[in-house]
Amino acid sequence: MAPLNGIIQIQGDITKIQTAQAIIDHFGGEDLKAQLVICDGAPDVTGLHDIDEYIQSQLLLAALSITTHVLMPGGNFVAKIFRGKDTSLLYSQLRIFFEKVSIAKPASSRNSSIEAFVVCQNYRCPGGYIPQMINPMIDDVQVIQKATESEVNRTLIPFVVCGDLRGFDSDMSYSLNLDDDSEYTYREVVQKPISPAYKEILEKLKNCSIKHKAITVKHDNEADVEESGK
Repeated sequence: MAPLNGIIQIQGDITKIQTAQAIIDHFGGEDLKAQLVICDGAPDVTGLHDIDEYIQSQLLLAALSITTHVLMPGGNFVAKIFRGKDTSLLYSQLRIFFEKVSIAKPASSRNSSIEAFVVCQNYRCPGGYIPQMINPMIDDVQVIQKATESEVNRTLIPFVVCGDLRGFDSDMSYSLNLDDDSEYTYREVVQKPISPAYKEILEKLKNCSIKHKAITVKHDNEADVEESGK
């Protein structure tokens, strides 16, 4: 990027602690941090709103994680978001760190666009929380929450990164031994299906088998086979 008069540019990865430290050093140390953090970053739009919203939320999470390092108490944070069904969840996640959170759609933004801006005011780090750098596309949330000895982090990190984790994720596999103190014991279902869709085929399989022997193809004229092989 070309130099701009009166602007200090720092090139770095927002998921790296070195970038946060470079910004803090510019302001003069831990006691003098930024009063405002603005994030206008956005991924290349695919046109698939669900995918675009998800990727943008991961970018916003990375921006929030570095903001907890460089923003002074009482500071403000403004970032671009893509509106979707999980906007209320995003609001709840940001409210952990800011006293007031608003979602705005400026007049300069096209009505057909799903973009909006979240305005977070009065940064207040939860008591006992230790700021962490989070790369949501790479880091394992279970590893992140145990990276510090803070019980507050272990409670808040899963919610900030993934939302509500009280239930199981249908896209993951879990051990049957949910309790370390006991082994999994299989139990028959209390009530089996009365009329399942596969009942008819099960009845037919009692008297026949769907297994078959290997099929051998024989040619009547071996010469034709040799000729075709040439």
